[in-house]
Amino acid sequence: MDEMEEELKCPVCGSFFREPIILPCSHNICLACARNILVQTPDAESPQSSRASGSGVSDYDYLDLDKMSLYSEADSGYGSYGGFVSTPTTPCQKSPNGVRVFPPTVPQPPPPQHLLPQPGSLPPIPRNSCITCPQCHRSLILDDRGLRGFPKNRVLEGVVDRYQQSKAAALKCQLCEKSPKEATVMCEQCDVFYCDPCRLRCHPPRGPLAKHRLVPPAQGRISRRTSPRKISTCTEHELENLSMYCVQCKTPVCYQCLEEGKHGTHEVKALGAMWKLHKGQLSQALTGLSDRATEAKEFLVQLRNMVQHIQENGVEFEACLVAQCDALIDALNRRKAQLLARVNKEHEHKLKVVRDQISHCTVKLRQTTGLMEYCMEVIKENDPSGFLQISDALIRRVHMTEGQWGKGTLTPRMTSDFDLTLDSGPLLQTIHQLDFVQMKVPAAPMLQLEECCTQNNSATLSWKQPPLSTIAVDGYILELDDGNMGPFREVYVGSETICTVDGLHFNSTYKSRVKAFNASGVGQYSKTLIMQTSEIAWFTFDTASAHPDIILSNDNLTVTCNSYDDRVVMGNSSFSRGVHYWEMTVDRYDNHPDPAFGIARGDVLKDVMLGKDDKAWAMYVDNNRSWFMHNNSHTNRTDGGIAKGSTIGVLLDFTRGILIFLLNDEQQGPVAFEGLEGTYYPAISINRNVQVTLHTGLPIPDFYTPGEPDPTGSVC
Repeated sequence: MDEMEEELKCPVCGSFFREPIILPCSHNICLACARNILVQTPDAESPQSSRASGSGVSDYDYLDLDKMSLYSEADSGYGSYGGFVSTPTTPCQKSPNGVRVFPPTVPQPPPPQHLLPQPGSLPPIPRNSCITCPQCHRSLILDDRGLRGFPKNRVLEGVVDRYQQSKAAALKCQLCEKSPKEATVMCEQCDVFYCDPCRLRCHPPRGPLAKHRLVPPAQGRISRRTSPRKISTCTEHELENLSMYCVQCKTPVCYQCLEEGKHGTHEVKALGAMWKLHKGQLSQALTGLSDRATEAKEFLVQLRNMVQHIQENGVEFEACLVAQCDALIDALNRRKAQLLARVNKEHEHKLKVVRDQISHCTVKLRQTTGLMEYCMEVIKENDPSGFLQISDALIRRVHMTEGQWGKGTLTPRMTSDFDLTLDSGPLLQTIHQLDFVQMKVPAAPMLQLEECCTQNNSATLSWKQPPLSTIAVDGYILELDDGNMGPFREVYVGSETICTVDGLHFNSTYKSRVKAFNASGVGQYSKTLIMQTSEIAWFTFDTASAHPDIILSNDNLTVTCNSYDDRVVMGNSSFSRGVHYWEMTVDRYDNHPDPAFGIARGDVLKDVMLGKDDKAWAMYVDNNRSWFMHNNSHTNRTDGGIAKGSTIGVLLDFTRGILIFLLNDEQQGPVAFEGLEGTYYPAISINRNVQVTLHTGLPIPDFYTPGEPDPTGSVC
């Protein structure tokens, strides 16, 4: 009920509707508020008045009337109750909806007595008045009836009344003059709520009042809600009740409107019937709206859950970010300690080298100084012979000592500068480039079922990422089982979102699934899709693997050759499971050639007769007889040859591992080959004297029952 409250409030005053009227644009407004927003148009510009009770777009002149709704305060006035008229200097106020309202401020002389409104009637409306809808801003010129030309919205009035009653905390006595007490009873006949003192004083249980029915206030509220409302009367003929509905004008009318008014030529229907019809239409419309509202509520629950998840994930992510940054800071501090250790080591090394050099030079200088002082003392001696005895040795020592102070001796072995420069540029650049990257695995892809299909023994699958997923995807992995409830295997890895898998088994059920991957890892699997391949094999001759001398036509169903030598052509589908049957009809047969029909491996020789190597199992036939041949071994000669129009059938049964040939719908010889396993292609070898047409998608012959071999070797 609280959500409905805005629907029950007037767009002008912002309060609950009081005596609401319906404007032609279908919006509602309080009767008093309608009078407050009336504007009087200038006589020189006022167009011909239109009837307020009219309906349709014809009641509006949007270009002119929208101009009227924008008249300034200086050239417009608003009528109001009490005989007041606004002046050009009246300040403008705005309603909760933003509609301009000019309150009466300057009292005017009272009008003559005969012009005063009579009891029960509306005050007079100024001539050429215009009203603008406060919601859609459409304007309408009122006629002589003024606001009485607009129908009253009794339904809305009743809804407002019920809503206000439902919101009342307690029903109060309606007869208490000061501080109404809580009502204890309600008289259904008087329609009045009484407290106990007022009931005893004003509604004594005697005389005519003794027959009145008193009920509890809550029950009285309910009865007041369900009491029949007054019958609505016509706005043009106030004494007539509304009994019909004009379909064209979409408004209730009375009989007098049909006889005298403009609705006489319009289609009308019974009011009750249209009431039920429109109620049904509204109920049906509400059903769809209710579904949307239910979806909106579920969506809001989802959004609120997302808010909680975002908050939780935000706290978790922030903690993770702080931990990662702290780890980087710890790593930088550890590296700082390592670099400081290297600096200290270099510092100690330099000091040691310099100190060693100082010690060495100090000792040497002391020795040199001692030698110099000794030599100076020797020079002072006056004994020539004694001097000459030691002079040579001293000269040699002096030269030798001088040589010890040679080049490099007086050069520092270590510089005072530290030849270490910290290269922090790349690290600073990396720190500046430090940003968030995608570290989550992709979400599970969604298989697009409308694009997934099977054709013959091929399957096409299509998928996409979830709509709200923003995680980067590098590629996808598509997996299928073996069609026999076996394990899954990868059949495609790549970035495409659609893939066709060929060479599947016929009449088999496959399970498929797909998952996405990126640098962070592999995501979850999609839902498993089950697909069924064709029950019956449809195929044609394969142009890609055929010998160059082979000539194909008729959509690769008809084959011949331009060589006199035998050339091999295979079908474009392979078989490894199930029971399969196909036929070939002879369209042309000249000079009694020996065409061969059968099955072959994918690497069979293409330039010899089918069955010459160990890659083919065939029956070759001429115009009189046939032979089975495998690895150039001829067996089981059988009478019966072919001619133009003959039909050769090939039946391959993997359930028993056998191959059977038919000629003109009859089995030709015994079972041709047994123990067949693996993958085989339909094959044929012909020369230029033969033309054959292939027929596929055929049912198994009626005479054959798969999986029931006959002990004699023939097919039962």
